[in-house]
Amino acid sequence: MLIGEVSRRSGVSARMLRHYESLGLVRPSGRTGSGYREYSGEDIRRIFHIESLRSLGMSLREIGRALDDPGFMPSALVTDLIRQTRDRIAAETELLTSLRRIDAAEPAGWGDVLQIVALLQGLGAQSAGVRQRTALSAADEVPVPVEALVEAALSETEPNVAGALRWALARSGDEDGPALLAKGLGSPVAAVRERAVRSLAEMPGDEATAWLRDALADPDVTIRGHAALALGTRGVFDAVPTLIDMIVEGRNDTDAADALSMLAIDAATTERIAAGLVDRLRRGSTEAPARGRLTQALADIPGTTASRALVELSHDEDRAVALTAAYLLQLRGLR
Repeated sequence: MLIGEVSRRSGVSARMLRHYESLGLVRPSGRTGSGYREYSGEDIRRIFHIESLRSLGMSLREIGRALDDPGFMPSALVTDLIRQTRDRIAAETELLTSLRRIDAAEPAGWGDVLQIVALLQGLGAQSAGVRQRTALSAADEVPVPVEALVEAALSETEPNVAGALRWALARSGDEDGPALLAKGLGSPVAAVRERAVRSLAEMPGDEATAWLRDALADPDVTIRGHAALALGTRGVFDAVPTLIDMIVEGRNDTDAADALSMLAIDAATTERIAAGLVDRLRRGSTEAPARGRLTQALADIPGTTASRALVELSHDEDRAVALTAAYLLQLRGLR
């Protein structure tokens, strides 16, 4: 069969068939009397084998080795092809993500495109200083796409850089920010969930508040604590039980007590907070250090419930608790 017929039947161009011949991949078994290449049935089968292997992403060099080396192990090559394909997919996915982020930023010209590319590269830099400077520059004329900021915030381990990223997110004003951060709340990794909560804590708006409420149910006490402190400053009463737990357990207890005092904005709320503190004080399982912290937390809670509790505590068998309560009563002018 001549080269033209082979090309038509196989779909491989005559030029490529000549290239295969030059590489030694497939050589026509014969020549016609006029010197034209003549392919046998075995030659054509080899051509189809070559094309099949090319469809797997193999290079022509690898194909030649696979077809000519009797000791060649296909499994090793297939394993390597899988790795190469995964690497290529990862690279293409990263490129696609970058292009989408550039498109979302709606650049006005090539200058903007180049600036966004530089910012994206800066967020992924190995140097913490570069990442921090990039985050702090996110409020410039061409901002960093919010998706990139969220991704960086959820993965950043350097405290200073993380703080800069949270600042950048809060200043971005992008309405998609809270929802994107909330995806981090579903991570199986507690550190990622914590970064999500801390970022949400610095973002304004009802949506961020709603996600912080959800975080109160997180199994990790640190994450619940961050959510409760943020909600306390937002006037969300749902945070009270967690804030009291923090005082009992001695985790950021001073901040938790401050948050409770900020929540005591009216008579009804104040009495409910005081009742929660008193309830924990009266539990037999509450240890002495915790009772001391609970007593101190009553200091900034106005109202009759807190005052009555302090009067009772001023006669407590624990001398430290009694002295603290007596001092607080003096400050209230009740003793």
